[in-house]
Amino acid sequence: MKNFNYFFLLFFLISILFKAYAYEGKQENLGREGPPPAGPYKLGYKELERALKTEKKGKFKKAKIKFEKALDFLLEANAEDPANPDILNYLGLCSAKLGLNENAEIYYLLGLELNDQHNSIKYNLGVFYKNQSRTRDYKEVLNSLKNCGCEEYKNLKKLTN
Repeated sequence: MKNFNYFFLLFFLISILFKAYAYEGKQENLGREGPPPAGPYKLGYKELERALKTEKKGKFKKAKIKFEKALDFLLEANAEDPANPDILNYLGLCSAKLGLNENAEIYYLLGLELNDQHNSIKYNLGVFYKNQSRTRDYKEVLNSLKNCGCEEYKNLKKLTN
């Protein structure tokens, strides 16, 4: 009878330990199935893409909300990586779309300070200057892209007509 009690007690302890170990394993993986969550840069970029598509469809109120959301994500991304010209470019684009013109120009110029060969920033800055009727500044940006032989130059030149 004593052997039976010891066996029962041992079985009971092993089953408790096994359940505790199994529970601990489940707790570690809880909510972590699949890829890691996207960071603020990727979320901001995706929201900016959605905003541009929505704006293209003529849904300006919805687009504005998406631009604001993208701006929030991109500001968070900029706090994590302040020397990234791509983030500054997208911050400039969001700001311009939201009518925050001073901020837009500052973001574009900061991005160009970090990388003066960033054609996408130059293009967006050129479009910004064209929309602001700042012809001299627009032509200066256009001339800086003249020898690159890139799509940005061709697209910006089309705005002249």
